[in-house]
Amino acid sequence: MATDASFHVFDTTLRDGAQREGISFSVADKLAVARLLDEIGVGYIEGGWPGALPKDTEFFARARTELKLRHAVLVAFGSTRRAGVRVEDDPQVQALLDAETPVVCLVAKSDVRHVREALRTTLEENLAMVADTVAHLVAHGRRVFVDCEHFFDGYAADPDHGVAVLRAAFDAGAEVGVLCDTNGGMLPMGVGRVVADVRSRVDGRLGIHCQDDTGCAVANSLAAVEAGVTHVQGTANGYGERAGNADTFALVANLVTKMGLPVVPDGCLPELQRVSHAIAELANIAPDDHQPFVGASAFAHKAGLHASAIKVSPELYNHLDPAVVGNDMRILVTEMAGRASVELKGRELGVDLDGHGDVVGRVVDRVKVLEAEGWSFEAADASFELLLRAALPEAPPPLFELESYKTSVEHSRTGDVVSEATVKVHVDGERVISTAEGNGPVNALDNALRQALVSRHPRLADVSLADYKVRILGWKGGTGATTRVLVDTTDGVGEWTTVGVHANIVEASWHALVDALTYAVRHR
Repeated sequence: MATDASFHVFDTTLRDGAQREGISFSVADKLAVARLLDEIGVGYIEGGWPGALPKDTEFFARARTELKLRHAVLVAFGSTRRAGVRVEDDPQVQALLDAETPVVCLVAKSDVRHVREALRTTLEENLAMVADTVAHLVAHGRRVFVDCEHFFDGYAADPDHGVAVLRAAFDAGAEVGVLCDTNGGMLPMGVGRVVADVRSRVDGRLGIHCQDDTGCAVANSLAAVEAGVTHVQGTANGYGERAGNADTFALVANLVTKMGLPVVPDGCLPELQRVSHAIAELANIAPDDHQPFVGASAFAHKAGLHASAIKVSPELYNHLDPAVVGNDMRILVTEMAGRASVELKGRELGVDLDGHGDVVGRVVDRVKVLEAEGWSFEAADASFELLLRAALPEAPPPLFELESYKTSVEHSRTGDVVSEATVKVHVDGERVISTAEGNGPVNALDNALRQALVSRHPRLADVSLADYKVRILGWKGGTGATTRVLVDTTDGVGEWTTVGVHANIVEASWHALVDALTYAVRHR
């Protein structure tokens, strides 16, 4: 059942969101996304357009047996009957009934220009198309919502026809009339003004659907709520055509935490970040670190001044407790860091710095020097933790002492390319020489170093490189530049990132690899 009869949160990720460039959900993906959306407590999930798209027809057929929703109601989307066609004879309308969803959302033209130029019909026939289709679906036991396409643009051209469409829909039995900013060109003050005017002229529940072409989709939706709508439409992570749609996660978080509207059931709000990232994975789109509320950087603090205040009280620089939406606060350690940043970061990483004020000061100075040389620790927590622990009086000794390493790349006449690395290290007083091949010099170095250490540190057998990123710093032409390398490493349970910097890319990689393996032994 819908979670809250007094307010609707309506998600259209599977229909409008899927129109984003680069997204192509399979039917299995659509079922998985629907289950995730249900976990954050949305009231309605629009599944697609049965009859128009074979994939959506299959989705609704499978949903009847495979989709068990706790909070949400599944919605089928479609259009009103075609001009000049009896509603009983329109196959698209029949497909909506065949989908067997309890709710149907119809799209209707509400801009006189679209009626005349796109539909090529009269205003009177457009109203009849809306009324006939709504009445037909209601007579077959369906709840009906009506999306008034291009409502705001149409309202500017003719403020009466859109209202007439709403009245026709409500008179025929529709439960909601949704005002759509289809082109996404509105600003919050304009939305608020139009919604307030429509509210004074029409009885019935009003909804809002905003595109993000001005970057105001969420703000426009909230302005509409302030003006009287009680039904908001959005998509996960703001996915959608062109610049996207209003972000469902930002809508829900703002409605609950800023406007005091309990629009999702208790216990659902802390699932926002997890569900946001899970849907991003299904969409094959990297999560937006800077996304409000749920992004990895949404509560990340870099400036030393901020960290000093947060040390006293996190509320001084956080607009809400990150845990409310399932997120965490992070302190970034950079050249901007002060003592408070290092202390808070140490606390976050589980390093006890109490009574070590001198260590904090040395680390702050060291970070500033290293960052000036091109190092960056804000994305490499593992390297920073090792730097921090190494500065403590009880710091453990290094895993090994390097004597030398050597890499080579051989390109044969057959076109095969083979990389080989040899490392000579001293481990617990014993000299160890190890040689290994790899698909590149860095991979070969990693294999050779782990081979040299694994007999004393067996856990390294489960460690492998997960990702490798290179950035050129201070480019001066040619190949003479400083190189920063970030290495992501995993042991199958967790993942950590380390950094290395040098003019030579192999040496930069070596620094990152050493930190990665040291972290695996010392921390994991």
